[in-house]
Amino acid sequence: MLSRHQNPPKTTVGKSLPSLRRVRKQNPLGERAIQRLLLTCALVSVFTTISIVIMLVAQAAGFFSEVSILEFFTGTKWTPLFQPQHFGVLPLVGGTLLTASIAILVALPLGLASAIYLSEYAKDKVRRVVKPLLEILVGVPTVVYGYFALTFVTPVLRNIFPNMIVFNALSAGLVMGVMIIPMVSSLSEDAMIAVPRSLRDAAYGLGANRLEVATRVVMPAAVSGIVAACILALSRAIGETMIVAIAAGSTPKLTLNPLESIQTMTAYIVQISLGETPHGTTEYYTIYAVGLLLFVMTLLMNLFSQWFVRRYREKY
Repeated sequence: MLSRHQNPPKTTVGKSLPSLRRVRKQNPLGERAIQRLLLTCALVSVFTTISIVIMLVAQAAGFFSEVSILEFFTGTKWTPLFQPQHFGVLPLVGGTLLTASIAILVALPLGLASAIYLSEYAKDKVRRVVKPLLEILVGVPTVVYGYFALTFVTPVLRNIFPNMIVFNALSAGLVMGVMIIPMVSSLSEDAMIAVPRSLRDAAYGLGANRLEVATRVVMPAAVSGIVAACILALSRAIGETMIVAIAAGSTPKLTLNPLESIQTMTAYIVQISLGETPHGTTEYYTIYAVGLLLFVMTLLMNLFSQWFVRRYREKY
């Protein structure tokens, strides 16, 4: 109890109010600056994307003014640099999908197995070491992967398949699959880690073992993230350039045989971009038509990935 002549204890509330008012007056300026900076970065990204689309469409218009769209999408021969000229893009699309399919067949089981181990089996200390080591594969230059496929993987495969051509789709697809393993593994593991612990505990309480929990509880709960990771990895494989340009060859051929030489869309763009084709010719404009088709393919895959995540994402 305070006596009548005692003063109440002093507090610092009154002294802190002016400083709070000063902070409130200063904060909006900093917040507005940060907001404008972030808005500028977003606008630069949007402007860059729109500029790329406009450039591709404008340059591809010169090609489609001389070649019919029907021939481009339905033709089975691609010989724009030789006579007689054919402008059917299906051989390039087939070669691209063939190597990308081989890559995803390699990356999907290995990446998911790695994600299951990191999220369900590995201890924290092991996870902190193994995951960065696995992601080192992302930092390896793709040209190194290409020469690795040509000088190491191809000779090994030729001992198994004597009829294999030196430049082939199989070795390029296998090495490309190794390259995208970290993408599948890291994104899938993040999706699995986000699954609540209570679901795991409930499954263990019902008598499930660790493998059953991982495959029947965690993976179905994280299916949206896993599928998104696989689609993003597939789009990365479709857009890969150096591996297929070095190891897959430059023979546009519509085939399902991975032992033969093929040519992908990105490899063709590299071939024409070397400068041997005169500027302004139909042959030169083919790179923009092929580039526009490649852009549309990867865009559709990314849009499908976003739709799938929104449609099947589980919220806890």
